[in-house]
Amino acid sequence: MRLPTVILALAISAFAALPALAETYKTPKALLKALYSYDTDRSDAEAPSPYSVFFSDRLNKLLQADLDNTPEGDVGAVDFDPVISGQDGEASNVRIGQPILLDGKAEVEVQFENGQEVTLFYSLVREHGGWKVDDIANQQGDNPWSLSGLLDEAR
Repeated sequence: MRLPTVILALAISAFAALPALAETYKTPKALLKALYSYDTDRSDAEAPSPYSVFFSDRLNKLLQADLDNTPEGDVGAVDFDPVISGQDGEASNVRIGQPILLDGKAEVEVQFENGQEVTLFYSLVREHGGWKVDDIANQQGDNPWSLSGLLDEAR
């Protein structure tokens, strides 16, 4: 009788220990809601970004290449948090636009407050059974950027 109890306890422990990486997001909005409610303190310290669980394989490869090519003690190509489009603060009053879907890809506008009104444009891809962020862009102000563009320029 003890063996089934031990097996059940191990099975429950295994499911409870599954990382956030195993999570799939069935809709673009579900992915972005999870991203904007994510506590980066829960992220894997070995990952190329605190948000790696939400990023596509392509974007994670670009981030890892940037880390690998940045001398120790230096800042890489991205010296700010692209999810809040800044170094400090947090996104409040987050509004996720209606996704535009086409062939396993989506474009979504996200607006929020972080000291001022911010509008980011997300490119998403279907990957590993769910949606992942493939790029983030801010087209406002004097210095528009895209995350993949910053990472490509640094190579």
